Amino acid sequence: MNIGLNKKLKGFATKEMRYKVAYGGRGSSKSWTVARILLLMSMNKPLRILCTREIQDSIKDSVHKLLSDQIDLLGLTGFTVQNDVIRHSNGSEFLFKGLYTNLSKIKSFEGVDICWIEEAESISARSWEILDPTIRKPGSEIWITFNPRYEDDAIYNKFVGGENIPDNALIVKVNWQDNKHFPLVLQKQKDHMARTDPDLYLHIWEGELKKNTAEQIFHSKWIIEDFESNPRIEHYHFGADWGFSQDPNTVNRVHVAAHEKYGPNCLYIEYEANDRPYDEDERNTSSDLDQLPDLWEDVPGITRYEIFADSARPETVSYMNGKGFNVSSVSKWPGSIEDGISYIRAFDKVIIHSRCKNTIWEFKSYKYKVDSKSGQITNKIIDKFNHHIDAIRYALSLMIKGEIVDYSKIV
Repeated sequence: MNIGLNKKLKGFATKEMRYKVAYGGRGSSKSWTVARILLLMSMNKPLRILCTREIQDSIKDSVHKLLSDQIDLLGLTGFTVQNDVIRHSNGSEFLFKGLYTNLSKIKSFEGVDICWIEEAESISARSWEILDPTIRKPGSEIWITFNPRYEDDAIYNKFVGGENIPDNALIVKVNWQDNKHFPLVLQKQKDHMARTDPDLYLHIWEGELKKNTAEQIFHSKWIIEDFESNPRIEHYHFGADWGFSQDPNTVNRVHVAAHEKYGPNCLYIEYEANDRPYDEDERNTSSDLDQLPDLWEDVPGITRYEIFADSARPETVSYMNGKGFNVSSVSKWPGSIEDGISYIRAFDKVIIHSRCKNTIWEFKSYKYKVDSKSGQITNKIIDKFNHHIDAIRYALSLMIKGEIVDYSKIV
């Protein structure tokens, strides 16, 4: 039988681990992949599978329908679907319970081979404390699927964001990009949200935590939108920030133009280069000096324009000029960072192409410091996730300082 499964979750069927965790955004296929794997496993040998979530007021709130739909869709035989249980002729059974109103009953559950917790972002710490030791049959497993919500949610803290993540856990982040059957209707929803509400898009579709958006420096100012380069653009602006040790070398190409929806004065961020992407699990140090020319050449048109770069590394500026680039150091002044932020925020909208993944990461992660005692947002900027943003500030430095730009001399 050839049944489509998300390859990223193959380990759920092949590895023996106490905990198997799949988390991420909408449209990733994690729930129906887990459902299919469990159904196939239950056909192979007798299994007692407990399907649970925090709140289950009725069977409609459970994965009962998902499982029964998959049985019909795949034409699986031997199953009997009843109102509150699904059984197979070999003795396997699927049971459905909510945790919040059944904690005392859950304690008495015996002989569970696999416990599947769906929508586990809602599981309370108390429910987890009771459920975990309850699933105690030798070789038993707990499978967990969820969309991340808040950093202090019990399951997220236990398996993703905490300091003591269990060693006997398979943990997989899976998003819409990993679903080869991602439907067109969801593609349209996803793209619309990316254009209109990028913060919500990152939470819903990319499986990132909900944030206190008020602390984000560029909150509500930017969107993600794929666009074609306009041949009528007078000038492209290039900026570079130098990396050192754990900091990346970054380059951005931007331009200023009108947008039919957002107004006549929009900043378009078209291309980026980054030698230490933020989504790498294990990040190496930044590139050696002799690797920078190749990194920069990944940005189209960079040899035709002046590149404005951090003045802190004059020897690097000199080296890159010797390699055929036209690099100028950007002078800094008291308040230059704040002035640059204000200038960028003054655009009608900042439009970031989806290929600029690290720039997107920074725009949603660049924050003001929150006072630990009062919880109030301060005006102090956290010096983190700002390397592309610094490169963009450098690219716009002449305009930020109010200097007249004569494109004929620098193109």
